[in-house]
Amino acid sequence: MNKSTPFAREGYPFIAFSLGLTLLLVFSSWQLCSVILALPAVLAFLLTGFILYFFRNPERTLPSDERAVVAPADGTVIVVERVPETPLGCEALKISIFMSVFNVHVNRTPFSGVVVDTSYHRGKFFDARDGRASCENERNGIVLELDGGVRIAFVQIAGLIARRIVSYPRKGDRLIRGERYGLIRFGSRVDVYLPTDVTPLVKLGDLTVAGETILGRIR
Repeated sequence: MNKSTPFAREGYPFIAFSLGLTLLLVFSSWQLCSVILALPAVLAFLLTGFILYFFRNPERTLPSDERAVVAPADGTVIVVERVPETPLGCEALKISIFMSVFNVHVNRTPFSGVVVDTSYHRGKFFDARDGRASCENERNGIVLELDGGVRIAFVQIAGLIARRIVSYPRKGDRLIRGERYGLIRFGSRVDVYLPTDVTPLVKLGDLTVAGETILGRIR
């Protein structure tokens, strides 16, 4: 998904609409010599700039350590703890990453493996930093089985502003660590669930880079 494009393809309709609106307002303002239309034209131009920035799709360099679990999202670590109830059906290490509207929102696969389960839940739209978001917000989860039988899970969670989760993998697909697999529009969160024997290599407040920051290492 989005392997070499500078902007995520999910953003193309938004980019096209805002750019078209900007050109229309600029042309109308120029043709009519209207100061009144100049202000909306400037606002539309700024909106287009923000949308281009939001849907940026940069390349990333994977760590050489093949045991490393990489961050699925750009953002800030807001949870690092063991939790008893997880998509894995057992206790797991949970690491949550909050994405503000200024972060890259393209999500990447934390580790290579086969998708053994996917789940989508309609829900509420609490602030993504709220503790209730993991179990009550709209979310889409993937359970991945690694070579050797170890399983991990990662869940995209819609936030207060986000209203659209995009996730392409289906059951049986093989995902490669660091590849793009989805996106959440306009502010959100991703929860990662790892085996309890994984030592977290990030702490609360750390900034992550999807596909590059190491969350822990699979034994």
